[in-house]
Amino acid sequence: MRPFFVTTLFILLVLGIGLLIGITNVPGAWYQSLQKPAFNPPNWIFAPVWTVLYIIIGYVGARTYLRQPNSKAMRFWFAQMLFNFAWSPLFFGLNEIALALIIILALLISIIGFMLTVRRTDSLAAILFLPYAAWVAFASLLNGSILLLN
Repeated sequence: MRPFFVTTLFILLVLGIGLLIGITNVPGAWYQSLQKPAFNPPNWIFAPVWTVLYIIIGYVGARTYLRQPNSKAMRFWFAQMLFNFAWSPLFFGLNEIALALIIILALLISIIGFMLTVRRTDSLAAILFLPYAAWVAFASLLNGSILLLN
């Protein structure tokens, strides 16, 4: 029962905090007025993608916590969560495109650090983070492009 409880708790916390941050940092008129690159996806795509990613992130966090709660991997997992949750308030809330770019690059580095750290002890966790790493790499490119265009 403990693994189920821990996994459910991790997923609900990650989803809940992500939802709260998303609701309180909605792209508004400022974001709409920005020049965006041609590869900018439609706004509707972000909520479903992040919902799936947050479920994966929560599951992987619980899996890592249950296997190695005081590990370097767990520290990387918490670091990526801090950077993840900091990005939207900086970008959408404070309109800090450059600072948000620094944060999202730190997020990408911490995701890769997590993957490299767990790849030998929990290859499934590393593999499950591949879509997250790919999405954040794309989002980093998007953030950087918006900074250059504006």
